[in-house]
Amino acid sequence: MKNKAEERLQLLKQLEEKYQLLDQDLNTHLEGLLHSKPINYWDYIQTDALLSLQRQETTFPDEMVFIMYHQVNELLFKMMLWEIQQISYKEGLTAQFFSERLGRISRYFDMLTSSFEIMTQGMEVEQYLKFRNTLAPASGFQSAQYRKIEFACTDLLNLIDARFRKTIDRNTPFAHAFEHLYWQAAGKDYHTGKKSYTLSQFEVKYRKEFIRSMKEYNTINIYARFMALPEEARTNKDLIAAMRHLDRTINITWVMAHYNTASKYLNHGKEPEAATGGSEWAKYMHPKYQKRIFFPSVWSQEELDTWGENV
Repeated sequence: MKNKAEERLQLLKQLEEKYQLLDQDLNTHLEGLLHSKPINYWDYIQTDALLSLQRQETTFPDEMVFIMYHQVNELLFKMMLWEIQQISYKEGLTAQFFSERLGRISRYFDMLTSSFEIMTQGMEVEQYLKFRNTLAPASGFQSAQYRKIEFACTDLLNLIDARFRKTIDRNTPFAHAFEHLYWQAAGKDYHTGKKSYTLSQFEVKYRKEFIRSMKEYNTINIYARFMALPEEARTNKDLIAAMRHLDRTINITWVMAHYNTASKYLNHGKEPEAATGGSEWAKYMHPKYQKRIFFPSVWSQEELDTWGENV
């Protein structure tokens, strides 16, 4: 076994090789290490900054639950986007790597699904119905990260409002396709073309960014990478199971948990009407309306036809 001195010399040699490749002087970096401070948990995690981001708009205690819950959601969305990026830009993508990363994303969504009990059991309906009016026209509909997850998961055609899919193909300009994304139904009157304030402000903030994301993942989204795999990898049982689990988790299980939570607070379990920002979200959220399916080739025709029913 190597003694401590030998191990130290080996590490120094490896460090010297590392910094030579960077055209850097190892001694400079060692001296910098000499003067650096030890890392603390609270500094590394930025705990103080993180805990300072909760700002209530009302005096209702349960609003704090609402704020922090949605902030946790956004952190998980960022984790999902990070994992999707690993798949999209991976060279030499294998079925094993693909399956493992899909498993990570699914676990994040499984966590979000089960976490809705924090909302359904953790806030008083009376408090929510009061403080939600102060939050208008803000809406969870305006989560940009979730929209980016959708763009990075599947071909754009699978995100088009079901009423317009036959009129749009891969040659359709991105700007035109954007106007017919399924979630436009939550904030647009298709008879008049008028958009709600919630939707229009969402687009003022993120439209250019969304179109860039649509272009970026047009040929490297999860489904595109899957379809480009060799047949042996594309028929791998573990990978197919991972694709099916993620698709159902995102587009049925998680969506219905969200839907049922909103139904409890907005309509006391009845058919929901409008959400915080005034969006008619039932028309775009419930899977039976839009039949959002990210990975259609991993499902049978019967499964595609009955998607979102009896849930």
